[in-house]
Amino acid sequence: MKLLRKPFRYSYTSVVYYLIGINILVFLAQHLFRNVTFYLAMFPPAVLRGWVWQFVTYMFVHAPRSLTHILFNMLGLFIFGIQVERRMGSKEFLLYYFVTGTLAGVISFIVYYYTRTPALLLGASGAIFAVELAFAAFFPDAIIYIWGIIPVRAPVMVLGFTALELFFSVSGMQSGVAHLTHLSGFAVGWLYFLVRFRINPWREFKGR
Repeated sequence: MKLLRKPFRYSYTSVVYYLIGINILVFLAQHLFRNVTFYLAMFPPAVLRGWVWQFVTYMFVHAPRSLTHILFNMLGLFIFGIQVERRMGSKEFLLYYFVTGTLAGVISFIVYYYTRTPALLLGASGAIFAVELAFAAFFPDAIIYIWGIIPVRAPVMVLGFTALELFFSVSGMQSGVAHLTHLSGFAVGWLYFLVRFRINPWREFKGR
């Protein structure tokens, strides 16, 4: 347990910008090379054939015909990720990002496999949901303007979005969106805070 909680020496190297850059480069490669999406997005039958790298690479692939998909994900990573990285330090942030994103993919794979759901999973949303959770836990008094108009506290925004994801997941609405992956990113991020930082996000949310 001590090893799980051993902190990194603090450093800040702006890894958020590198992550955004990689996402953009992969998005461009998807338009230049036909098979990039096939090799990097997570497809359960491919994972069963041994393509286990897709548990990680799916986070850097976005719908090639949807500019809004990558735009909103990268905007979220930029707005919330920079502040979280500065608070955690770059090494911790990078670990948090990959652990939450990868495990969100693993959980999605398990559910898709046992429910026989023919899904192609792509996008950074699982990890970004975890980043938004971290932002709300570290900065519970921060005010976020929804659509640039409605002011809400960061925890209210995160819990509200999570409730919507849960509703859409249960109701079957917006079936083309990976609601399960978003919820998994949120859940793994919450567990990460409990185990790694010994911080209960709920107490942070309501303690201010």
